[in-house]
Amino acid sequence: MASATAAATEPGWLAERRGRAIEAARELALPGPKTHGWEFTDLSRLDLAAFEPAVGGDPAAADGLATRLAVPAGSAGVTQVDAASRADLPAPDGAGRPDGVAVMSLAEGVERFGDLVAERLGTIVSGSSDPFVAANEAGWAGGALVYVPRNASPEHPISLTAVQRAAGRSLNWRSLIVLEDGAEAEVWERYVSVDDDSEGLFNGVTELIVGEGANLRYVCGQDLSERSWAFTSQRAEVGRDGHLEWVALGFGSANGKVRMETKLAGRGAGARVTGAYVGDGRQHLDYDTTQEHAAEDTTSDLAFRGVLNGRSTAVWRGMINVDKGAQRTDAFQDCRNLILSPRAHADAIPGLEIEADDVACTHAAAIAQIDPDQLFYLTSRGLPEERAGELIVGGFLAELVERIPAGAVADALADALDARLGELLA
Repeated sequence: MASATAAATEPGWLAERRGRAIEAARELALPGPKTHGWEFTDLSRLDLAAFEPAVGGDPAAADGLATRLAVPAGSAGVTQVDAASRADLPAPDGAGRPDGVAVMSLAEGVERFGDLVAERLGTIVSGSSDPFVAANEAGWAGGALVYVPRNASPEHPISLTAVQRAAGRSLNWRSLIVLEDGAEAEVWERYVSVDDDSEGLFNGVTELIVGEGANLRYVCGQDLSERSWAFTSQRAEVGRDGHLEWVALGFGSANGKVRMETKLAGRGAGARVTGAYVGDGRQHLDYDTTQEHAAEDTTSDLAFRGVLNGRSTAVWRGMINVDKGAQRTDAFQDCRNLILSPRAHADAIPGLEIEADDVACTHAAAIAQIDPDQLFYLTSRGLPEERAGELIVGGFLAELVERIPAGAVADALADALDARLGELLA
């Protein structure tokens, strides 16, 4: 929860929001096995009260921290370790709404540009009925604000990094990314742990607001300790003729859920979502994606790939919603999983809810093991079986990389997947 010191210095509107969230968090129970969307993720061992809020921290502890997802050279932004944050870019002066690009901690954004944050924060993700979002709203500290004004385009990518260092603590991370009409930006957001063996609770909320004619490329990587709980609620709203390209990677955590929702709110809006998760040991990875078409002539294209080894498990549940009146919607979703161990398991559950009659909506899902014919073909030509398996798995994930235009994002995605597969197949 928010500290008494922070609450005393925050504006009244935020203190009221936190108060409402605290009350909601007290009343809301954790989802159970009969709660829709949570049937495959067991929270019976989770005790939220056992994790005290993160305090203090030294942002310098993130310097040189090895992560599988490396941000592009020249990028800068916000780094937070536990509850302490550091901005690499100078904060603009002003009040209400900045004239230029603003990248800073969300706490500083509240102080400097309270009108902007008050107007936008919580409009995309609401915590009124969700215990994790309510806990985040009650207790976030630091966080990140990215604001790109009308028709602006930052020269370099923006990086946001949340680092969990203290074991046994909860880190409530909150980010608000706003692109006004005609703006363009590339934002990289990463969640990482300093210690691979530390147990903690990461609870993140991200709001992406893409204005009319704006273009956002958003890359998010989760690389937390494999003993941690991880819950994130990420939601985007794209305005008329706007476009969102979203890349998501999931490598870490022991258990939890990632919710990714995209609302195409304006006519002609489009979104392309590409995701990959790789599990090992006893990891459980849960992705819940939604593509909501709320206007005419909107498009969405989602593709996920999962690779599971050991006794790891994963579930992907995808839903395409076409609202009434959202004619000429074109939507696609696809999730394919490759199982490397007889004890690994995956569930893929696509769904459609359509209230318009002039649409093109399709989905596909598959769960398979390495094709023995492919393996035989490669080994019969002199490749060792281990190397042949690596090539097959690499080719399976290469389909994702090919969805991304050549450049820093495609290179980083390929490198991150290669690094994770190298650990998996070692």
